[in-house]
Amino acid sequence: MAVVDKLTVQNIRSHENLTIELSPTVTVITGSNGSGKTSLLESIYIGLQGSSFKGGDNDVLRHEAPWWKIDLLFNDSRKYTIKFDPAKQTGRKQFIIDGKTNYRLLPKNKYQVVLFEPEDLRLLHGSPERRRKFIDRFISQINPLYASAIHKYDRALRQRNNLLKQSFVSADDLFAWNVALSEYGAMIIEQRTAFIEQINNKLGDAYREISNDNDLVTIHYSHTIIGDTKQKLLNELHAHAERDKLLGNTSVGPHRHDVIFEFNNSPALSVASRGEVRTIILALKFLEVGIIEQITGQKPLILLDDVFSELDLERQKSLSDTIRAHQIVITSTHVLSDSPNYKHIEL
Repeated sequence: MAVVDKLTVQNIRSHENLTIELSPTVTVITGSNGSGKTSLLESIYIGLQGSSFKGGDNDVLRHEAPWWKIDLLFNDSRKYTIKFDPAKQTGRKQFIIDGKTNYRLLPKNKYQVVLFEPEDLRLLHGSPERRRKFIDRFISQINPLYASAIHKYDRALRQRNNLLKQSFVSADDLFAWNVALSEYGAMIIEQRTAFIEQINNKLGDAYREISNDNDLVTIHYSHTIIGDTKQKLLNELHAHAERDKLLGNTSVGPHRHDVIFEFNNSPALSVASRGEVRTIILALKFLEVGIIEQITGQKPLILLDDVFSELDLERQKSLSDTIRAHQIVITSTHVLSDSPNYKHIEL
């Protein structure tokens, strides 16, 4: 298993220049709020997945700094360098790996990562967009074509919405974008449906393993389509065209769909307690680690951003026991006194 030995960041958010060495097992980074703990996890994520989980490339740039840079050194002597200089003509990140420069992280160079952040614990109470992004990020790690479909769908959606805001737009004007949205949208719907069904087959057992009770937990996609998904989505876009013109945006498609959680055959959001909701999220994360490992044959690196403070001791132990065999980087506002076998870095 390849592991990250060293991380160097320059002009990343609050960090001007910082190098840390990581343990092959567990590294705990502590510091007060605002000390830049999450920025270090973000930097690792950018280096291994190609983009941030918190914002765009400009958002990562330290205030008034001209550029930023991330270096990751692996235990097999490989080195990843990611640079971003907004003054350059391309205005894009550069990934320098094995002496070759690319403007994106190629799928063969991506390393599997499972991220667990406090916002995940509010997944069920958040917006449908948050739940869609949670699933999309999950699928994109194991299917690079899916990430491309999401990007192309979003681009076509922006173009169609721009047309809908004009004072006059004909059916012919919309047709090309309807075709694009139905093509990429069909792939998104089919992948989400299949993947969520795969999770659903295992979620109940994963939940009960943590909770030690007999509650029934299920997850479903809000729009399962039987038959030719592409044609049905194209028909739906055409049928809603007049309504969309009045609204000035596209009212149908996977960007409007949701992920539905049920607890004992009722909406989880309505009946599950705070602790039960957190256990559902923990179960999802356990499944994410297992599914990625099963499909890719690679143990993912696990990033835990200040989540232990939001979990009781029993759930902390469940999380620790499940991911023990992986490289883990944890941020916390305090030292984890009940876990002595880790490397501690204080900011």
